[in-house]
Amino acid sequence: MNAIETGGLSKAFHKMYAVNNLNLRVPEGSIYGFIGENGSGKSTTEKLICGLLVPTAGEIRLFGKPYTDADVRSQLGVLIENPACFPNSTVYQNLMMQALNLGIKKPDDEVRRLLELVSLVGAAGRKFKECSLGMKQRIGVAQSLLGNPRMLILDEPINGLDADGMRIVRETLIDLNREQGVTILISSHILGELSKIATHYGILRGGTLIREMPASAMSEECRDFVFVKTDNNPRAVAALSAKYHEVEQKDEGIRIYDESVSSNVSRFLYESGIAVDEISFQKIGLEEYYLKTMSSRKGGNKNDCS
Repeated sequence: MNAIETGGLSKAFHKMYAVNNLNLRVPEGSIYGFIGENGSGKSTTEKLICGLLVPTAGEIRLFGKPYTDADVRSQLGVLIENPACFPNSTVYQNLMMQALNLGIKKPDDEVRRLLELVSLVGAAGRKFKECSLGMKQRIGVAQSLLGNPRMLILDEPINGLDADGMRIVRETLIDLNREQGVTILISSHILGELSKIATHYGILRGGTLIREMPASAMSEECRDFVFVKTDNNPRAVAALSAKYHEVEQKDEGIRIYDESVSSNVSRFLYESGIAVDEISFQKIGLEEYYLKTMSSRKGGNKNDCS
C-alpha cells in the first residue's frame, strides 16, 4: 500500500501553477527523498498533503483513505518551514504545550524522551528565541514526533544543522523508519546527506514530477568509474582514450567508466610514462545525478512559480 498517493494534484496561485498534475506514490515504510530547486513546488505539495492548503484540482489519499479523514490526519507528524513555538517559552515548555494539546498520556515522560532522542536535554530550560537555527530545527523534529505518528512530513529538517546535528537527525529518522516502520517524506537541498537515508526519490521541476524511482534504480543509473589524477592529464587522456572507450576529463582529474580495477589503470599509465598522483574507484553521487537530470530538462515549465 502507498502511504501517500496523489492523482492529478494541482495548486494554482493567481493562475500560476505551483503544483501541476502531480501523481505521487510514496510507499508505506519508505523514506522518500523529495528533490527540486527552489520554487519547484515541494513545500506547496507538502502543505497540500497535510491539509494546510486546498487543492485547485486532483485528489490525495493517505494510507488508502482521503487525506481529509480525521483518523488518518491524526497519524501525521509535520515540520514545514519553521517550528511553531512561543519565543519566550523554554524548549521544554513548548514541547509540553504541544503534548498537552495533542492529549498525550504522561506528557512529561514523552517530552523528556524526545528531548533525549534529539540530544536537547541540556537545552530544555533555554528560551526558544535563544536557540540557534540548528537547535530550532531539532526542536521542530521533536515536535513532529509527538504522539508517535505513523508518517512524517519534513521540509528541510537538516537546514542550518552542523555535522553533528545532521548525524543526530539522520540516525533518529533511520531508527524510526527501521524499528517502528514510520514512513517519511523529506525534502532537502543537502543531497549528500539525503542519499544516506532515502529508499525512494521523487524529482520535481516546475510543479511537475519528472522522475520517481527507488534508490536501487537510481543507484543502477549512477555509474561506477575509476578516477585518476596525473602529472599530465591531457597526455593521460590521450593515452587512456586509445585503450578505453569511455574516458572523460572532469573535476581536475579523469574518469574511466569502462574499467573497474584501479590497478589496471595505474599500471597502464606507469607503462606509458605518466605518473599517477591520485587514483580511486568511485560512483556518481545523488547531487551529480540530480544536476544531470535537471539539465536534461532545460526549458522547464511555463507555469514555474518562484
